[in-house]
Amino acid sequence: MIAIVGSRNASGAGLKFASALARELGEAGFVVISGLARGIDQAAHRASVASGTVAVLAGGHDRIYPPEHEDLLAAIVDTKGVAISEMPLGHEPRARDFPRRNRLISGAALGVVVIEAAQRSGSLITARMAAEQGREVFAVPGSPLDPRAAGTNDLLKQGATLVTEAADVIQAVAPMMERPAMLPLREDDEPLEGDPNAGDRAQIISLLGPTPVSIDDLIRMSGTPASIVRTILLELELAGRLERQGGGLVSLT
Repeated sequence: MIAIVGSRNASGAGLKFASALARELGEAGFVVISGLARGIDQAAHRASVASGTVAVLAGGHDRIYPPEHEDLLAAIVDTKGVAISEMPLGHEPRARDFPRRNRLISGAALGVVVIEAAQRSGSLITARMAAEQGREVFAVPGSPLDPRAAGTNDLLKQGATLVTEAADVIQAVAPMMERPAMLPLREDDEPLEGDPNAGDRAQIISLLGPTPVSIDDLIRMSGTPASIVRTILLELELAGRLERQGGGLVSLT
């Protein structure tokens, strides 16, 4: 899955790009996940209904927000999609439920694409959570004169992967898909036979310890592509070997 999020008050260009990106990712075999919100979210969902899309709800399944997207949600679940929520039936979504919901969007995806996000927007919360979860963070550049692009442009300054077409996303996540994400680790960390990233894994493990270290520092010190480092960290986490401390810090358990 690839997450696509962005401004609720999106521009026409932003909506057009979100639709094109979602459609092309769907044609390439990816499932688009988003939050069913107005603007970028709904554009991404509508463009990927036929290929499969996941809507993450802030409230219960019978308390859709915004209400005008009930028809969109019905189309999603009646086709190849699904709606997920951690809230019980009857739960009316509150303001604090939306940022909390965002961690599910980022956590379920290989990467998060942010299209048009103002400063302090909910989409930037999703991007931050994605980074803390070891996911790829993508951003679509925008005009410096448009406040709706201020957040995405800042993400690019902070090292997010620039996206102008679906190929940018596909190329970045390809290394994560070349081998099983849940590859088991031996207790002595001996390389597994046929593992193309055995050397990278051994190096990352050697740089880790009980003292938290930032993921950015691991990428810099190892000289390994960010996508591979994050995949290795995810494997360690799934194997119960890694603990995430928040703020992009990780340590061995």
